[in-house]
Amino acid sequence: MDKLETAKSLLKQLGMPTKQQSRMCALTLLAMADVRKSTPWSKATNKWIRIHDIIAFAAKFYGIAYAENSRETFRKQALHPFRTAALIEDNGLATNSPNYRYRLTDEFLKVVQEQLNKTSASKTGIALQMFISNHESLSEIYASKKQMQKMPVRINQQEFTFSPGKHNELQKAIIEEFAPRFAPNSECLYIGDTIQKDLVKNAEKLSELGFEITLHDKMPDVVLYREDKNWIYFIESITSVGPMDPKRIVEIEAMTKNVTAGKIYISAFLDFSTFKKFSDQLAWETEVWISDMPDHMIHLNGDKFLGPR
Repeated sequence: MDKLETAKSLLKQLGMPTKQQSRMCALTLLAMADVRKSTPWSKATNKWIRIHDIIAFAAKFYGIAYAENSRETFRKQALHPFRTAALIEDNGLATNSPNYRYRLTDEFLKVVQEQLNKTSASKTGIALQMFISNHESLSEIYASKKQMQKMPVRINQQEFTFSPGKHNELQKAIIEEFAPRFAPNSECLYIGDTIQKDLVKNAEKLSELGFEITLHDKMPDVVLYREDKNWIYFIESITSVGPMDPKRIVEIEAMTKNVTAGKIYISAFLDFSTFKKFSDQLAWETEVWISDMPDHMIHLNGDKFLGPR
């Protein structure tokens, strides 16, 4: 196995994400260790170097040329992840300083020095074993961060998580704040996630109520059913597009033409300023709920609610 392939194999054994097992990342590792095609791994060093030096090294000793304006790509795809994974360190100077440098950590240098010109990627050296046991892999770190960013939500007495983002933040509020106030004891028949489209989908109950859903139909963001009143709540979670406008009402009516339960159409917003952006698009005979004002609703229902309190 040549030096470049051995470097890629090492990055894989370290648990680096696929993007950090690329040729660019392997060349970065080789440059920082000053391991050329004929250099024994045991002679690897960890001198301070610049990104410019990495680019020059790749061209001179491996015949792979990168433009000088690719420095930011090296920084983002290789150096920053390497530093997060404890493979390298910087000299602590300001990043715009001409003397800003990186080098392999002393601990990781030992891992590099024990590499051989292997014909197999199966051998794991002692230094590598110790490094892996002392440091969480970058893949695990990234996975942990993504998990921490997820929003827990309880739907139909079960625990779920939403991926981060304003749209899902609003959907979480609909389940936890709107439903207890305005749809008590309701069951969530449908709710999507920005990543997992059908997070909850009770197809059997939807069919029982008369829904006709095809692959081309776009379900409302949230569908709740209140059995004691036989009401269905169609709720759009609006952060940038898609209020309950007349066109959307027609679309939902088409897929629910056989539904006999009472239908309630609701546009949900995170705050009043977002509501104002869409206020002239909302259909009559619909409702508005704003997360910032969870105890109140706006009814676009003509004289239905007109009268003294």
